[in-house]
Amino acid sequence: MSRGLFSKILRLPLNIGPHFCYLSAVAPFNSMESTKNEPVAARRNFLKEGLAALLGSIVAVIPGLAGLAVFLDPLRRKGGSQGRLIRVASMGAIPADGTPAKFSVVADKIDAWNKFSETPIGAVYLRRDGPDKIVALNVVCPHAGCFVTLQKSGKEFLCPCHDSRFALDGRITSPSSPSPRGLDSLEVELRKDEIWVRFQNFQPGKKEKAPVG
Repeated sequence: MSRGLFSKILRLPLNIGPHFCYLSAVAPFNSMESTKNEPVAARRNFLKEGLAALLGSIVAVIPGLAGLAVFLDPLRRKGGSQGRLIRVASMGAIPADGTPAKFSVVADKIDAWNKFSETPIGAVYLRRDGPDKIVALNVVCPHAGCFVTLQKSGKEFLCPCHDSRFALDGRITSPSSPSPRGLDSLEVELRKDEIWVRFQNFQPGKKEKAPVG
């Protein structure tokens, strides 16, 4: 068929016969093949672009994580008052008859990024055990962390939570006491008329003393 005749057929009306119908059917079929391939290529491009974006995000995040570790470092170093010598009282405030006296322990407290001045961080019982000797006991019961109280008799400490009982020197006095150890003693240093205590909290529920933090 010559090019001229083919051009004339394409311009003929629909009712000319099967030739026009055949030619008109071929063109849409080829268009469908092209349309089918387009979504596949688009999906491939989308996956490639998504993978590249993900890798780029990971590379960008790594330096940020290193900076975050430095920023959060104070959380690993919180505390600051535990284990330091702290002035607690004067010798004149301790009863001469050996009766224990309770005192708050006040010091600067460092908590993560904040510093709090003159903050209560615990409490101790101080007792004379001679002319120039002071005994210090942490008020926290080693069983579950409750504060012990001095009985009215002044001869025994009692934990109101689970009925643990302790002598004035910190020893357990009752066989049924649930506390795994006696009251935690603390180091004392006398500086003329001042009583300094190396204050430290210890982990409850353990037989041996283990510092907190």
